[in-house]
Amino acid sequence: MTTQTKPAPVNRTPWLGRSGAQSRSIALASVLPAVIALALSQAFHIAGVIALVLIFLPLQFIFAGVAGYRRRGRIGVPDALLSVAVYFAVALVLILLGSIVQTLIVRGSHALRPSFILQNNHYVSLGTPLNYGGAGHAVLGTLVVVGVSTIITVPFGIAIAIYLTETNGKLRGFVRTIVQSMSGLPSIVSGLFIYAALILSGVSSQIGFTGSLALSLLMLPTVARTAEEVLKLVPGDLRWAAVALGASRKAAFFQVILPAARAGIVTSILLGIARVIGETAPLLMTTIPTTDTNANPFSGQITTMPTYVYRYVTDSHDSLQHRAWAASLLMMIIVAIIFVAARIATSRSGLKK
Repeated sequence: MTTQTKPAPVNRTPWLGRSGAQSRSIALASVLPAVIALALSQAFHIAGVIALVLIFLPLQFIFAGVAGYRRRGRIGVPDALLSVAVYFAVALVLILLGSIVQTLIVRGSHALRPSFILQNNHYVSLGTPLNYGGAGHAVLGTLVVVGVSTIITVPFGIAIAIYLTETNGKLRGFVRTIVQSMSGLPSIVSGLFIYAALILSGVSSQIGFTGSLALSLLMLPTVARTAEEVLKLVPGDLRWAAVALGASRKAAFFQVILPAARAGIVTSILLGIARVIGETAPLLMTTIPTTDTNANPFSGQITTMPTYVYRYVTDSHDSLQHRAWAASLLMMIIVAIIFVAARIATSRSGLKK
């Protein structure tokens, strides 16, 4: 009898197997360009951004290419260059995002207090201390305007997504083209359209509802396109299994497909809200800011967070600028709370299923 040798197991993660020399070469290729760029920038007084782009990044590509060639030969060079580009882009985005968040916290914390969220600016002047008055009326106005826009947009957006994915209508191509075209609609154009169609014509005045209509034009393509892609991701086997069990296409959609895509549809709505909650140009055309509190979208002047920030951030007085930065920080916190709450609600609904 002849003994058969058992084949060696295939290494399914070869990228994890690194020798000491390879690890040292990767570390050297990562650290040495930074040291050289820092030394040259200090010696010749080169600005940090210029040194980063013109010295560090080219050296990083060169050293990473050499390290990739020593490790895997010619095929390792493109992988190393791509890794450098990806890591550099991620680090740049994180640095920029961290800088924005830090600026908002540092400048906005001077005026952000509980009174800032609850009070309006009716009796606020240049000499008013920061612990009095706030953006409560702007917070309420934003919730009203964006809420009305969401109520208007979501049914239309979901209906368009259902029409594009669940029917064989002859106008699907035309509708998809229109929705895609609206995705690139500049925000100022939506405001101008509502201003010309409703305000200049005398149909309506500059109230919260006209602002909601302008935001709806921007929110609709985001909700419709995202919901369409979410519905496409639902496995077709679920649909045909329900139909095979005797369910109509309508029952299969509302009882099988829609529950399966519920988390994605909630995400599409959140993306639509995030798309419009910080828009300023349409609201400048369709609403009139005020220092008083107004929760009626069909009558009177109304202030939103973007218009509040726009009004005060360009002012030359430090106290008003502090209020604008505090409003920006508050708007970021509100958006974060909405996303976290929706994420928790979606996770719980998924656990119950």
